[in-house]
Amino acid sequence: MSDPNKPASGTPQPSAEDLQQVEKLQKAYASMKEEMRKVIVGQEEVVDQLFMALFCRGHCVLVGVPGLAKTLMISTLSKILNLDFNRIQFTPDLMPSDITGTEVINQDKATGERVFKFLQGPIFANVILADEINRTPPKTQAALLEAMQEYQVTVGGQRHDLDRPFFVLATQNPIEQEGTYPLPEAQLDRFMFMVKVDYPTLDEEREIIRRTTETRHDTVGAVLSKEDILSLQEIVRRVPISDHVLDYALRITRSTRLTTDQAPEWVKEWLSWGAGPRASQFLVLAGKARALLKGRFYVSADDIRAVAAPVLRHRMVTSFGAEAEGITTDSVVERLLAELDPNASEALADGKLPGVINQ
Repeated sequence: MSDPNKPASGTPQPSAEDLQQVEKLQKAYASMKEEMRKVIVGQEEVVDQLFMALFCRGHCVLVGVPGLAKTLMISTLSKILNLDFNRIQFTPDLMPSDITGTEVINQDKATGERVFKFLQGPIFANVILADEINRTPPKTQAALLEAMQEYQVTVGGQRHDLDRPFFVLATQNPIEQEGTYPLPEAQLDRFMFMVKVDYPTLDEEREIIRRTTETRHDTVGAVLSKEDILSLQEIVRRVPISDHVLDYALRITRSTRLTTDQAPEWVKEWLSWGAGPRASQFLVLAGKARALLKGRFYVSADDIRAVAAPVLRHRMVTSFGAEAEGITTDSVVERLLAELDPNASEALADGKLPGVINQ
C-alpha cells in the first residue's frame, strides 16, 4: 500500500521553473515569519493559516476574544506583503454603500453639465479587515460577500472591479452575542478558513507585556510584491495531488454528511448538518499551499490533516444533543481524523467511498 505522505508513482514531476518558485516561496516565507515576529508574539499556527489562505485566494474568519492582536496581525501582514490595507468597523447602522462606495452628482464648472461620479468605498484595497462582521445587518454583510466571491462590486447597476490580490479577514467576538447578526451557514461557507485565535502561553504573554510597556520602534519590511503573490497563487494550483490523498480528503468531508453511507452513527448523532463540496475543494487547495510552504511540490495526507479543522469547523452544525454535552465541530474533526485511516485510499466507485468508519 502506498505511503500517504510520499508522492505516488506517476506523479507529474515539477519543472525547473516550478522548483525555483518553490525555493523562492520558502525563502520568502521564512522572511515573512521573521518580519511578523518583530511585532506579533506567538500565534504561529494562526499566521501559517493566514498565509495559506492568501496563497489559495481564500478568505478567513478569525474568532477570538478582544485583545489578542487580531487587527495588529492583519495590518502587519499587509505591510509585509506590500499591499493596501483598509479596516472596516461593522456596526448595526452600517450601510452597503459605506463599504462599496456611492455615486455622487458632479457638476462641470465650465459647461454646467452634471454627471454621476463613483466614489470608491473602503472595500477598494488588497487586504480588508471586516471587524466584528456579525454586528451589521445581513444586507450589509451581503455587499461584502459579493466582493469576496466575484472580485467586484455593483453600484447603480455598474460593476466596478477590485484590485487583486484581494483578501478579506473578518473577525467575530465569541462573547457578547446580544444584538448580533450571525453569518448564515451559506455565507460562512464562502470563507476558506475559520481561524481560532487563542490566549497566549505564559511565556508569550510575559513577552507581550514587556514589548507593550516599554518604548519600542519595531518596523517591518515588505517581502513580496503584488506580482509575486499573484504568481505564487498560480503555482499553488499546479501542485499535483495523488489519487489516494485526494480520496482521503473526500472521505473526511463525505463522512460528515448525514445522508451518505460513509457517515458513522456517532456523526449522525452529533451533527445536524455536514460539510459541502467547498470543504473538499478547500482541503485540497490548503493542502497544496501547506506543501509549498513546507518546501514540497506534492500533497501528503499530513497536509490534509493539518488543515482539516480550520476548513471544516464552520461548515458543520452540531445537533442540540451534542451542544448540550459540550461537543463542538472541532470535536467531530478530531474524532474523524483519529478514526479515518489515510492508507484506506480505494478509488471512488459509483459515487460512494468504501471504508465506513468503525464505531
